[in-house]
Amino acid sequence: MHVCLIVPGPLATVTGGHTYDRRMAGGLRALGHTVQAVEIGGRLPDPDQAAIYAARTAWSALPPDCIRLIDGLALPAFDGLPLHQVTALIHHPASMETGVPDDVAHRLRTSETAMYRDMPRLVTTSEQTAEMLAKEFGAPPDRIEVIIPGIDVLPESPGSAGPGCHILSVGALIPRKGHDILMRALSRLFDLDWRLTIAGASDRDPVHAAQLRALADELDIAQRVRFTEAATEALWAETDLFALTSYFEGYGVAIAEAMRRGIAVAVTNVGAVPTLVGPEAGIVCAPGDLEQYSKALRRLIFDRELRRAMSNIAREAGQTLPSWNAQAERLAGVLAV
Repeated sequence: MHVCLIVPGPLATVTGGHTYDRRMAGGLRALGHTVQAVEIGGRLPDPDQAAIYAARTAWSALPPDCIRLIDGLALPAFDGLPLHQVTALIHHPASMETGVPDDVAHRLRTSETAMYRDMPRLVTTSEQTAEMLAKEFGAPPDRIEVIIPGIDVLPESPGSAGPGCHILSVGALIPRKGHDILMRALSRLFDLDWRLTIAGASDRDPVHAAQLRALADELDIAQRVRFTEAATEALWAETDLFALTSYFEGYGVAIAEAMRRGIAVAVTNVGAVPTLVGPEAGIVCAPGDLEQYSKALRRLIFDRELRRAMSNIAREAGQTLPSWNAQAERLAGVLAV
């Protein structure tokens, strides 16, 4: 099987969606299939002329016998092309990206609705996204396959062993991840001993990334907040609490990784997150609820024993998640039909 995997920007970018694409590509290759990664430049998911030109150039160069698998964030650039033989990989609809202007979101939603209805096959990363595509976008349910992300065998994180609490948040520096809410919530806890590392790509939205750094100064917490492009093993190992205040998540790859490592989580009840995170593995609050989230963080930062108990339950739950190899086999089966 020859698969042409079309993605927005460099596949090496460390984000949840790109991690899924990259690991699935590796898994398919390990199964003996050929995977050709095709990277689309330009502005996405709201495509500018550069992205549209890149999409059409790439489309015309695809081998005629390849299986075409397009990441959903690149899909809008292919609007108007014959997609009747394409499988779309939908982490979440591009029109639901936080921070997209209303007129752009409306245009993207119209485009996505038409494409989802016409495409023969959609692969989503959660049951919640599948239900949304069917109910809100009119995608035929019998054309939707759910293949959740896999997880590696990961070591248990021992934590910082310090007197304070080291908090880690992993996610691109974009509005949807809600890092500003996390920082505002922590700024209220000036009497507690905590430090925060935000690990995420800054090139997706450089303006927002700069605003987040400026916000740390504005809130007078810059000395407690560190920004880095990716979460290393050393960083995971010294983490006491994982926090992510997203406005939407198709699945939550970083949350699953934290649980697998035995780290209590403080997250928002969006997408598949409430299903992924049980009530005893961490706290789950409404997105944007600064008051409740701050109170929940206070409890977890202050109570080390509670954090340890939740970490143990998170670790147990994380062991039940499927491997990347198993999920790549599932994707191969779907693409082969």
